Amino acid sequence: MTRELSDSVVVITGASSGIGRATALEFAKEGSRVVLASRNKRALKEAADECEELGASTLMVPTDVTDEEEVRSLAEQAVDEFGRIDVWVNNAGVGAYARFEDTPEEDFRRVIETNLFGCVYGARAVLPYFRKQGRGVLINVSSQIALGGTPYTSAYGVSKHGVRALGDSLRQEFVDTDIYICTLFPASTDTPFFQHAANYTGREVKPLGSVSSAEEVGREIVSLAREPKPEVLVGAHGYFMSAAHGMAPEAYDRFIARKTDKDHFKKERARNRRGNLFSPSRFEAVSGGWGGAGGSIGKAIAGLGAAAGAGLLLWYSRRRGREKTEGFARRIA
Repeated sequence: MTRELSDSVVVITGASSGIGRATALEFAKEGSRVVLASRNKRALKEAADECEELGASTLMVPTDVTDEEEVRSLAEQAVDEFGRIDVWVNNAGVGAYARFEDTPEEDFRRVIETNLFGCVYGARAVLPYFRKQGRGVLINVSSQIALGGTPYTSAYGVSKHGVRALGDSLRQEFVDTDIYICTLFPASTDTPFFQHAANYTGREVKPLGSVSSAEEVGREIVSLAREPKPEVLVGAHGYFMSAAHGMAPEAYDRFIARKTDKDHFKKERARNRRGNLFSPSRFEAVSGGWGGAGGSIGKAIAGLGAAAGAGLLLWYSRRRGREKTEGFARRIA
């Protein structure tokens, strides 16, 4: 069923930059009332001003999603101000680039606390209101890393796999209700994420694979709020990643390891840094200046690309005597 978004109440975490800020602006264009949450008060005010220029009513709630009490207060303030919550977008996220052994324990934990527990706390805060209302849409922003993984992102990958699992379980608990749980899987997106991330690799990071605009992802989130779906991918890379990882995992591992080393890093050296793990970045914007090197393509074309890519990996796997698809074939038979 198509839902009317004009006058709907939408809560967005991580709303001060990147996908969250772009999403807030897209909902503002729809006439939604937007509740903006992030740690950066100054950038939050800028985002709110931009939404109000589009005619939207806004509420700013400085929130650290690693603190369950603050997330619960976010939900309470939204209901106190606007009377209800129609859509909740769990978007806040941080990253850390490092080999697994080189990732400081506290950094690893912080990524999990922000990306995964931020979604857990958001769900725990809003679902009681959805139950009382008898309706609502919860959108969790995962990542295409949850479809196959990449090296140097173990903490981020664990968190985003967890977000996908959370969505699966919650959907099953709310079957045959008017409460919808959606999981979004963006590919690399043109946001400041790569500048914000902690980095212990010695090399500056850049996007890997197809690059979507933050506005494109924001429009997909609005589309999910209007017509909820269980899972949606944004960006072509994930169609290949999911098919290849499932059909030829060993070949995929070799391919993605080489691809990451070749294309995920710039030539510039980088000092070790914690990025915005424990404090907001001073650079908050929608775009990270990466441009659009691909973006989404039609699902039919993407499906052909996935099939072709998986076929190439299967050929490579056979050639090296490592084809192990019999178990996969039995699982899907």
